Amino acid sequence: MRLLLDEDVPKPLLPALQRVLTGHDVLHVDDLRWKSKKDLNLLADAAGRGFDAILTNDSRQLDDADECRAIRDSGLHHIRYRQQTGRGDSGGLNGLALAMGAILAAIRPVMREVEEANGQRLILIHEIRSDKRHATTDPRRDPPAYWPTRPSPSRHRRPPKS
Repeated sequence: MRLLLDEDVPKPLLPALQRVLTGHDVLHVDDLRWKSKKDLNLLADAAGRGFDAILTNDSRQLDDADECRAIRDSGLHHIRYRQQTGRGDSGGLNGLALAMGAILAAIRPVMREVEEANGQRLILIHEIRSDKRHATTDPRRDPPAYWPTRPSPSRHRRPPKS
């Protein structure tokens, strides 16, 4: 299958997608010199160049009658995702990281699904929430069962605060 990344998809995501989607042809609109091409033309041109699906962050396409018609007429599977743009832990680079993580986690099953589909599909990749996504343990306060009781010298040890 051939997957086209719309211009609103971060270009740094391309090599990661190419790596996880072995056997698929994954290109970014920049590779085709199609940056700034209007969506109505982009969809038709992508279908004409043999692409099977488009990945975009532009969910507004489905709110516009002309763009919906262009998506339908292209026959492309329309895969979209959301990127949080707020401040704090959900915006900026954190929002980008969350979006990229969601895409990478979902894209293989998505591609498998569209390969097996008997017609066009519209897919929304669920976003990863900006909640804390890790757990931290202080082994001095809550040591794991087999944690050594005597500390060993460590280059990562910080001097005590005065």
